[in-house]
Amino acid sequence: MIRRVVKVDSFGNILVVDDEISDPGKGEILVKTKYSVISSGTEVSGIKSRRKLKNPNLKSYIIGYSSSGEVVSVGPGVKGFKEGDRVACMGVGYAVHGTYGIVPQNLCVHIPDNVSFEEAAFNHLIATSLNAVRRGRVEIGEYVGVVGLGLIGQFCAQLSYISGAHVVGLDFYTLRREKALVYGAQRVLDPREENIIDKIIEFTRGYGLDSGFICYGGKGDETFDLLIKTIHKAPDNHGFGKIVVVGGIKASLSFPTFFGNIDVLPSSRTGPGYHDIIWEHGEDYVNLIRWNTKRNLEEIMCFLEEGRIKVKHLITDTFSLEEAEKAYEKIISNPSKTLGVLLKNF
Repeated sequence: MIRRVVKVDSFGNILVVDDEISDPGKGEILVKTKYSVISSGTEVSGIKSRRKLKNPNLKSYIIGYSSSGEVVSVGPGVKGFKEGDRVACMGVGYAVHGTYGIVPQNLCVHIPDNVSFEEAAFNHLIATSLNAVRRGRVEIGEYVGVVGLGLIGQFCAQLSYISGAHVVGLDFYTLRREKALVYGAQRVLDPREENIIDKIIEFTRGYGLDSGFICYGGKGDETFDLLIKTIHKAPDNHGFGKIVVVGGIKASLSFPTFFGNIDVLPSSRTGPGYHDIIWEHGEDYVNLIRWNTKRNLEEIMCFLEEGRIKVKHLITDTFSLEEAEKAYEKIISNPSKTLGVLLKNF
């Protein structure tokens, strides 16, 4: 069977090409893709890196990891899915930008009737944010700062808000700040503003932040410094709170006195199970851990169904699959004008 997919070549060029796909194997589902979401973080940074390196020895690869569609067929051992089911799919190499994808059953969940394919396509990004908010153990009444209001930051803000927190979002781009104010953040700030520390402390009514989420890639020294200066202080003037690192940042950090009693928590992926091939294809031993990746995906669908997570206002662009190059170039050349960018596959 031939499908159309989006590939990145050794020089970072975006190509839409034919690709042969086999029948689904044990524990796998063949899905006809409706929508897929472009990650302006992970995907675009990889493209930029290749364009900078210009290394002809790098192998091309199929890109994409968050999609939605309909089940075409199921492989041996698959439980709970049948032809025609509406599903949300995730995973690098599985939920790719293409006309079809073969996805392990534990990386697929059913889409509720009142949730659109467009909304469900964001599942991987929302699950990454949900895992981060779980890591941060956000509680009712806490003050949360989200630095970087790309899609991961938007969903960290929303999930913190529905957990009962007061949320301030920080980003350089006006569009992202405006989107966060629609739902999730109660106040937004440009990190370059004068008296930024005073403004954050004012937002927290003088108590200071309880948690900070770093949701971007790149240099993180200034952000750590900002969060440490605005986080809740104990009587000995040491910070007391949590900093959750979701983005791929680099920073030079000094322990212990610089951080006082602040917990620094890296948050990786979407929860336990993802990238464990045996679990992805149906083994259930990780279900002993309550919030594995599949459970997180299921909760996301519930939140979308109930309107507690909101997606549609974050969608800035929709392109056809054949227009993938145009979509990526717009994100790269106009990052301040794009946020949720979808590829439509029908």
